[in-house]
Amino acid sequence: MSAPVPSVGIQAEPFDTASEIARVSAELGGRAGAVVTFTGLCRDEDGRLAALELEHYPGMAEIEILRVAEDALARWPLQALRVIHRHGLVRPGDGIVLVVTAASHRVAAFEAADFLMDYLKTRAPFWKREHLADGTTGGWVEATARDDAAAGRWA
Repeated sequence: MSAPVPSVGIQAEPFDTASEIARVSAELGGRAGAVVTFTGLCRDEDGRLAALELEHYPGMAEIEILRVAEDALARWPLQALRVIHRHGLVRPGDGIVLVVTAASHRVAAFEAADFLMDYLKTRAPFWKREHLADGTTGGWVEATARDDAAAGRWA
């Protein structure tokens, strides 16, 4: 069997988590023992946030996420890997990011998804700015010390 090719998408439109899982599962034709997904959602921050605006450098963001996806494929025996990250204005409750990993066994799929999310939270070339419920524009959102510590596990 050939090595899996990671799939990376950056898009403005919402993604359909169930459709993405079904696509990965269908492509594997019953070979996977585990499919792990993570969907990151925009929070309303206790009613304070109206939306997040996500900016990226087209081309560069895809290359960087693909590079880390290939690192995940080298670290874990995955059968499939899919990452979708949104850009533009994202409202509370809407998906921002989707990670789908598949492997023969659950540990590899879980660890690879965790690794990918730690990277996406701390080092992916996206910038998030808050749009507040009072109509003003807030600041740029940085990774937290907790996010950085979690990502440090993989160094």
